[in-house]
Amino acid sequence: MHPLSFICVYLAILFSPSLASSTETPFASSTETPGPISDSLYEDFVRYTKYSSAAYETVCPCPLGNTLVKSFEVNRTQGFVARDDTLKEIVVAFRGTFSLRETLIDTQVELVPFISPGLPELPNVNVHRGFLGAYNDVALEILSTVKAQLAQFPHYRLLLTGHSLGGAIAALAAVSLKNASPHAVISLYTFGQPRAGNPAFATYVEDMIDASNIFRTIHTVDGIPRMVLRDWGYEHFSTEYWQFKDPLPYTGEASTVTKCAARENPTCSDSVGSSGLNAAHTYYFGQVMTTNPLLCVSDASSYV
Repeated sequence: MHPLSFICVYLAILFSPSLASSTETPFASSTETPGPISDSLYEDFVRYTKYSSAAYETVCPCPLGNTLVKSFEVNRTQGFVARDDTLKEIVVAFRGTFSLRETLIDTQVELVPFISPGLPELPNVNVHRGFLGAYNDVALEILSTVKAQLAQFPHYRLLLTGHSLGGAIAALAAVSLKNASPHAVISLYTFGQPRAGNPAFATYVEDMIDASNIFRTIHTVDGIPRMVLRDWGYEHFSTEYWQFKDPLPYTGEASTVTKCAARENPTCSDSVGSSGLNAAHTYYFGQVMTTNPLLCVSDASSYV
């Protein structure tokens, strides 16, 4: 057994009363019509929130108790590629940022052509300069790592996830990886993600990934998803899932989340406007983002 694998198993047993990864429901597809979601999809949101939170840790040897394939950190872009051999999926998780305001709205807010390794020429498809630079810093490393994993495990699903800035980078990476591996089954789960590109980019993401495989979640009054303004030429892609209220006490209830029709639905999160960076941005599906290192040794169910 590889030394890291031994450490992961040991720490998982030490810190977790039970390894809930073996009992979690499998990946849920987005078959719901606009309105309430299923319990299985809610459980997916909980699981991938944990991956997005784990990406903030400086060292994450066993994300949710699974195999760490590769960690990466270039400039301010950090995350990992993990493999879950129980659910048969390869997960790419990107860290958010601790200087969100600067990244979102300062000089890097300019829309620029979506030019990235492996992508064809995409006329009129423009994205946020700062987000593109953050992804391109790690693009070649991500592409080569995932390509090798898919060659070894061709029937595994590919999942991209991230919180905040990490969600925006995950969106760019998702279409890049789909272009590089067109036969891969790819899903995108983002949490508190700001707008990342123009309407043509939103269309490109929906065409490449399919809106039924996109889960763009927003927690109550989180202001970050609307902080990059539509007036600047930006537009969200489908599909938004809005947790419009928190269950109290927090036990997890699918009835608190609604699937929204259209890209920018005025009856969903757009109805509350934007208050910028706030407490709602730091808390998703029972997980306080960035503060649970135990997610790097097990799924940490008892510590949520």
